Amino acid sequence: MIYRILAVNPGSTSTKIAVYDNDNVVLVKGIDHPACEIAKYNNIQDQFEMRKDEVLKVLKENNIDINTLSAVVGRGGLLPPVKSGAYLVNDQMIDRLVNRPIIEHASNLGAIISYEIAKQLKINAYIYDSVAVDELDDIARLSGICGMDRDCLSHALNSRAMAMKHSKNNNKNYKDLNLIVAHLGGGITVSVHKKGKMVDIVSDDEGSFSPERAGRVPCKKIIDRCFSGEYSHRDMLKMIRGNGGIVSYLGTVDVREVEKMINEGNEDAKLVHEAMAYQVSKSIGELATVVEGKVDAIVITGGIAYSNIITSMIKKRVDFIAPVDIIPGENELESLSLGVLRVLLGEENARVYEENELAKA
Repeated sequence: MIYRILAVNPGSTSTKIAVYDNDNVVLVKGIDHPACEIAKYNNIQDQFEMRKDEVLKVLKENNIDINTLSAVVGRGGLLPPVKSGAYLVNDQMIDRLVNRPIIEHASNLGAIISYEIAKQLKINAYIYDSVAVDELDDIARLSGICGMDRDCLSHALNSRAMAMKHSKNNNKNYKDLNLIVAHLGGGITVSVHKKGKMVDIVSDDEGSFSPERAGRVPCKKIIDRCFSGEYSHRDMLKMIRGNGGIVSYLGTVDVREVEKMINEGNEDAKLVHEAMAYQVSKSIGELATVVEGKVDAIVITGGIAYSNIITSMIKKRVDFIAPVDIIPGENELESLSLGVLRVLLGEENARVYEENELAKA
């Protein structure tokens, strides 16, 4: 049987969509939302109708009859902590995302758009591997300050999908392996997957700096800067997320531009480039201890994984731990679609979102 799945992935200034027939891609499109258009709306939720209409317009322009859809899946937004895998979108989830979002974020629109499209077609809408996936072991939650437990915010969608892809490509079952996955993008997160469960992470504020994020910084120095009187709360947040990392040192967020600088003999660029790879490697080594060194493979993914220079530097430092598999790209639309396909094929079950049951799930 052929299942046709629409995947919707909203970003800050674009909405990416894909249509899959089972695991075969039919359509992939990026819909740009100019800054002047976005500026018309007071908050992210207000953009819902505009974005939904744009999605439907693109489907029509590409001769995709929405009545042929079997399911719709949206990028899972910033909900309270949820488990991995698929959740059916329901009124409770929509109420949370519209009226009480944990954080205002464009990804919150994924479920809302999907639900509205699916409702008119009388089919199910899903999210899959939300940003808020939290399967941390209890021991991993402690931070060192009572009442300040670690949050589990990571690139769960692509990281789990690439862990599964690695497993399938090697004729193994994801639930039988211990894997470490490094997602290298605008932010960098590293996760350890123990027998199919993401039990610990190094988040983008705990590990390596990245093109635009500071990563792990010296606590005492950052506290001193906070109380220097020179910076506002907003300034400090922007310093570590948006103006930190590579852009702080070199004035660019583009790794390709950094590599061009290196080729032109820029020693500062060379040092920053190597330092990022060095710090990613440290995070991988850190998480290897979680599974007592019993790591079956290390997967490097994300947009920066297209850089042979970066992946080679990381591989050189970590391949003593386990074999390294490079699977570049964000792969989010594919990950959403194939996740829901597994639900439709009966290979996975979808959870029902109930806020009072989340902690017990």
